[in-house]
Amino acid sequence: MTREVRWERMFPDQLEAAFEEQPVVYFTYGLCEPHGPQNALGLDGLKARAIAIETAQTFGGIVAPADYWHIHELGGYAIWAESHVGETERKWLTAVPPWVHFKNVCYQIRAAEEIGFHAAILLTGHYGPNWEDLKTLVDLIQPFVRVRLYALPDWEANVPGFDYDGRSGGDHAGKVETSLLWSLMPECVDMSRIPPSASGKGEPDPEAPYWLRPPYFAMGPNALESSREAGDRMVADEVLWLGRKAEELLVSFDPDLDVPGLSTYESVERFWDSRVRPSFREFKTMSRDFGKGDSVSPDSAWFGNWEVPDRS
Repeated sequence: MTREVRWERMFPDQLEAAFEEQPVVYFTYGLCEPHGPQNALGLDGLKARAIAIETAQTFGGIVAPADYWHIHELGGYAIWAESHVGETERKWLTAVPPWVHFKNVCYQIRAAEEIGFHAAILLTGHYGPNWEDLKTLVDLIQPFVRVRLYALPDWEANVPGFDYDGRSGGDHAGKVETSLLWSLMPECVDMSRIPPSASGKGEPDPEAPYWLRPPYFAMGPNALESSREAGDRMVADEVLWLGRKAEELLVSFDPDLDVPGLSTYESVERFWDSRVRPSFREFKTMSRDFGKGDSVSPDSAWFGNWEVPDRS
């Protein structure tokens, strides 16, 4: 029987024993969003958390409750969605703006510091530039806490690098993400839901539901190349990489390190106002530059939130 590592399902004695053995916590992030007709919409968060669970079961540690509220609809994300998701009757998103998501991350790190974790790994399964901003945020907050922090998108753990030997890398609802979810949660992948027209066999049915018409609900162009076996290999790579990273962080922990600390809600708010807010306009999720376009059509379903406000 595998041991329980999910924080919300553990009893006090289990939490204390796990903490004493390996005081590392995994925070996982994702988004419910279109991932083609073949994948459950929570793919991002489902794969990140399942990978974290396997890592903690193998190497020790505790996995925090998943955070499925993530960034979309704003700026470049809206531009991307107009072309890759298309016009939908319903978006089926669990989206919040960047300033909500990232402040919430600050409070999660505060909790890790208060409990006394020595290391925290922040793993996001949602792609686009949010992972770059997550790394920036961690760099800003690290001098304030003793807990050693590391943030990454899950594809970074597919060593030795992005798209090595054609084996890994990141995509959106293509062969990488679909294979990963297929390995981790096969009940959440159903390749038979991909219409024949998506593989060039016949013409799209103009009367079909919106998720079965081009652009096929953001399905990756190589989704039909997915396999559970490829997913198994990538999951093993990621679990090993994350386990080694956790050990590296634990070795670098210094209990006597003198830091300002983030012990109260007020201290988090002060940190946000003094360190994050002045540079927030430079966060990549607060731009339109990554969506491969200039704007969103005024009559598009994605127009409402695409303009980026000044949050400085």
